[in-house]
Amino acid sequence: MKVSQERLPASQIALEIEVPAEVSQKAYEGVVRDLSRSANIPGFRKGKVPRKILLQRMGQTRIKAAALEKLLQDSLKAAIDKEKIEAIGEFQLRSSMEELIEKFDPTQPLIFSAAVDVPPEAKLGDCTGWSIQVEEVKYAPEKVDDFLQQRRTSTATLVPVEGRAAQMGDIAVVDFVGHFAPEGDADESGEATSKEIPGGQAQDFQVELAEGQFIPGFVEGMVGMEPGEAKEVSAQFPEEYVNEELSGQAAVFSVTLKEIKERELPELDDEFAQDISEFETLEELRSHLESQFKEEAEKKTSTNRASALLKQLLENTEIELPNTLIDQEVNQMLAQMAFRLSKQGIDPKQMFTQDSIPTFRNEYRPEAIQRLKEEFAVKELAKRESIEPTEDAIAARREELLEQLAGEDIDRDKLESLVVEEETTKAVLDWLGEQSTIEWVPEGTLTEESEAEEASEDAESEEAGVPEALETESDESNEEEE
Repeated sequence: MKVSQERLPASQIALEIEVPAEVSQKAYEGVVRDLSRSANIPGFRKGKVPRKILLQRMGQTRIKAAALEKLLQDSLKAAIDKEKIEAIGEFQLRSSMEELIEKFDPTQPLIFSAAVDVPPEAKLGDCTGWSIQVEEVKYAPEKVDDFLQQRRTSTATLVPVEGRAAQMGDIAVVDFVGHFAPEGDADESGEATSKEIPGGQAQDFQVELAEGQFIPGFVEGMVGMEPGEAKEVSAQFPEEYVNEELSGQAAVFSVTLKEIKERELPELDDEFAQDISEFETLEELRSHLESQFKEEAEKKTSTNRASALLKQLLENTEIELPNTLIDQEVNQMLAQMAFRLSKQGIDPKQMFTQDSIPTFRNEYRPEAIQRLKEEFAVKELAKRESIEPTEDAIAARREELLEQLAGEDIDRDKLESLVVEEETTKAVLDWLGEQSTIEWVPEGTLTEESEAEEASEDAESEEAGVPEALETESDESNEEEE
């Protein structure tokens, strides 16, 4: 068998294969023999059908197609083994199957072309002497007080208020009915007409009078109302609203204020600390929170450093990914998502429908490409610079994961592979950091603060917890009175 190779884009190799005539003849005769044993032709017993009759009844096209299918599979596997090609996924036939069937002659050599995906080659540039800016997340002592105040608010008792009007910070109990703002049309009396907003009504509804609650104008319009008072409140649905039919619409709500309540906060003392935590004293709780927020800031800074170094590494790397590998990564991400949903008690079939799966695949594809590029760039740099994690680091991370996964059925070989991969990445990032000049800049300097926080939290959960591959919205304004 003769084989020639050609490198193609997107990490593919084209193979032109010439199968000897004797191999083609053997495959063809094998198909004829198998069909003669299994063919059910009236007037003949199985296995006793004359060759001429079999060929007439079955047809040359069907027999040639069956012989070709076996030849293509067997010869391609043999060619991959012969050329020592590390193929990924199934092969793609480059020759026309219709033409191959039409021209196939078992007495002649068979020549066809196919392509296989292979692992990508990462071509690295210079990975030293970089100057990189990294956002440094500093511990903010006020976060402890903010956290305690939030918990006091969430555990507060709601008590009725009398003798004053509603003000910001109160909890208002209201009945309301919403209508779209009147337009030019008028009824028989000459008054402008308006249509009721679907789902825009409620009774005994508790709403917190605070900025950002509900649509603009709704809360603000209730400030200053007295219990028992009714009022028309004008409001405006935002242009980007969850219900597109209401987006940008002006509205008028008929609001009746029935009651005002305010929060009675618990005392900030040892008893409060015992109620919301496992600590006996407020001082112990504060000390724990301080340590926790400091560690959180350090992890976010570390994540920002890793992201900046990986970004620079990819900018100095040329790599073409095969579609097979990308599809496999997307499949793994979807499987992880399904597993997380099932752990939360949600049936994944409700999310993964025939219509939604293509959408999910498109959404995950860019992240899959990013992950794969980082993975192969890190592996190539580790190989080029002989960077390896220490046995102590591997053992520590292994024990950490085993402790977190205690009692669960896990694949130890898979865990070991993931631990080595994680620790290799850390070792590569440490090496890159040593070769680079890092300028620390304040948080929010390089990215929008909200985006930076979300990205850091996502990365932090992955860094500190169990890797996804091993893993076995509320409205606070409508509170209930305690």
